[in-house]
Amino acid sequence: MTVAQQIRMDERKAQPRNGEVLLGEDWVSPEALAEQELRAGRGRRGLVALNHSPLARKIVIFNMMAIVIMVAGVLFLNPFRDSLVIQREQGLVTEAELAADVLAAKMASMMPEAAVEGLRIGPGVTLHVFDASGQVVAEARGGPRQALGEERTTIITDFLNLVWDAVSGVLTSGRSAEGPADGVALAQDIIARAQAGETAIKTTRGPEGGTIFTVATPIGASTGPLGVVALTSAEGEIDRLVRHEREQVLQMFVIALLVSIGLSLVLASTIANPLSDLAAAAELGQDRDARRMSPGRVRIPDLTARPDEIGRLSVAMRGMVAALYDRIDANEQFAADVAHEIKNPLASLRSAVASLHVAKRDDQRARLLEVIDHDVRRLDRLVSDISNASRLDSELVKEEEEEFNLLKTLANLSEYLGQQASEKGVEFITDLPVDPIVIRGLEGRLAQVFVNLITNAISFCEQGDAVRVWARKRDNRVLVVVEDTGPGIPEQALTKVFKRFYSERPQGDFGNHSGLGLAISKQIVEAHGGVIWAENIRPTHADVTSEPLGARFVVGLPV
Repeated sequence: MTVAQQIRMDERKAQPRNGEVLLGEDWVSPEALAEQELRAGRGRRGLVALNHSPLARKIVIFNMMAIVIMVAGVLFLNPFRDSLVIQREQGLVTEAELAADVLAAKMASMMPEAAVEGLRIGPGVTLHVFDASGQVVAEARGGPRQALGEERTTIITDFLNLVWDAVSGVLTSGRSAEGPADGVALAQDIIARAQAGETAIKTTRGPEGGTIFTVATPIGASTGPLGVVALTSAEGEIDRLVRHEREQVLQMFVIALLVSIGLSLVLASTIANPLSDLAAAAELGQDRDARRMSPGRVRIPDLTARPDEIGRLSVAMRGMVAALYDRIDANEQFAADVAHEIKNPLASLRSAVASLHVAKRDDQRARLLEVIDHDVRRLDRLVSDISNASRLDSELVKEEEEEFNLLKTLANLSEYLGQQASEKGVEFITDLPVDPIVIRGLEGRLAQVFVNLITNAISFCEQGDAVRVWARKRDNRVLVVVEDTGPGIPEQALTKVFKRFYSERPQGDFGNHSGLGLAISKQIVEAHGGVIWAENIRPTHADVTSEPLGARFVVGLPV
């Protein structure tokens, strides 16, 4: 590439084209830039970032709270431990009563030391035999406790216990004293109750913090107690089972928590990311309008394919933005039309005032004064109509719709406007049904539409012509038609008569109308969900080139 070519390329890059902005080495439209920024943000996010999305944090926290509360409730209520304690106590009571019956039979013929030999005692259980004075006379121990529970690891439970012990050590001044681990000392408190003839149960904490069960029952209670037999369980056998059970619950809790967090992140991504895109699009448009003043329009992401509230929100926002831009375009066009329409009478006024200074004859001055008066009245009428048209949208929104009889309104208007037609020599015909037609809307505004259509029809008629107003109900709509036998509407004007400031009037009627009447009428009808159109009345529909017999305006309104 030559130096001259490089210079020309640099010059082209330095010159913006049609509101484009420079991205790297290329000029791109604001819409494309906005789409690239949104796509880049979407690509960087992936799964929603919790530190950037308060909504995602709320979703994750709320979903976690349900699982945490459920697991905390299970661990707090501790139904498994309570059930094991009851079962273990009942088992020891049964075992102690059986041992007491066996010892009562044996001790009648042998010493207590010999009587306890051969007794089958549960694993980890210690048996003590006390005489009537409370002295230990015999002792036996069960086999070793099964170690199945010890083979299982309880990592989560042990960690939580360490944390709890650390917190308890900080909050409490000292550790509470544990009970003795010796079975004789444990049984001393309940021997007296057993000697009185009842089976007594005692639960204590051992030196290592484990639970120890002690059961004492009398021997030979029917003939007078021969002594007391006491069974003491191994320390912590219930706690180990409970710890293993809690470990399983906590493992399931951790798995459920991880699954819940993952699903919450996915759910948050499907909610927070689209909402973030919608917010980013609005903020991006605000940034362009406020800082760079780019003419590009805000592009709301199209999420209409989503069958949920976010899809509805996207549709609503896109519709609102489209309606806003349509309104902006209409206002800009309206302002341009107003400026153009006001320039004409102002130019005529300027010319008349300039000519008035040089006019010599009185008739010339009178003629110029008539022109000035006509242009002033034209400006006044134009400004009034423009003011009414500019306020129409807001007034249509503020006014409350009510149900009313459309035929009664048409009859009242026809009675009043029929007199104007008669004064001009125009026949006025009405053809309205007998049964009332009730619609919901703004009666005053719709009356303004029909007054405008009827007065227009009368203004285009000459003496001997006729104006006809008729209405018919068709399913869920009512049609109101205003016809006249005037000159009709030029074919090229049929699509223009409802535009602002367009007026197709005879030469002698120039300047007496602002051209806003039909545009306002169309705006009112469409605000009521209706339609309005104009057409020519022809002798035959087969020949569209035939001379029209008059004009017809049709208003369709929902019932």
